[in-house]
Amino acid sequence: MPLPDPDDSVHSEAFLRSLMRRQLTLSISCAAAFLIVVLGLPLANYFAPELMATRVGGFTLTWLLLGVLFFPAVWVISWTFIRRSIWLEEDEVRQAEAARRRTEP
Repeated sequence: MPLPDPDDSVHSEAFLRSLMRRQLTLSISCAAAFLIVVLGLPLANYFAPELMATRVGGFTLTWLLLGVLFFPAVWVISWTFIRRSIWLEEDEVRQAEAARRRTEP
């Protein structure tokens, strides 16, 4: 496997720093969404017990959210994170290649 060219902007510190910063923002956003999902149910049960005791499709709203909708919500957060992370990496590569084309004679 050939070693990367030190002048290659895709392997530069600036490229990696930019990608890591964008992925950190994505990670924090997904973690916040997960915390809202995880902490939202106990808070909803505490602040709106009558609403959470409402029957929906044979379940109380609490059990519907916890037993049925929790896992799809976590799956959507995970799927969004993975898709967005891949897009961020591809976007950084596109930007680096465009910058290299502009600087080439």
